[in-house]
Amino acid sequence: MELVQIGEVIKERRKSLRINQINLAEMAGISKNTLYKIERGQTNPTIEVLKKIADILGLEIKLEVKK
Repeated sequence: MELVQIGEVIKERRKSLRINQINLAEMAGISKNTLYKIERGQTNPTIEVLKKIADILGLEIKLEVKK
């Protein structure tokens, strides 16, 4: 999955849960600007940040072997 796709999943899930960027950023312990860049695929977040966001949004991070 590419950074842009990851960002799109995060943004869609955040919106479906009706959480704004400011609240999600605060809950994840990151800046609003960082979250904005993650959602747009403009930055390469750490696994720790992705895990925090995923946990808050009820998402799961999975690694799979390429086919």
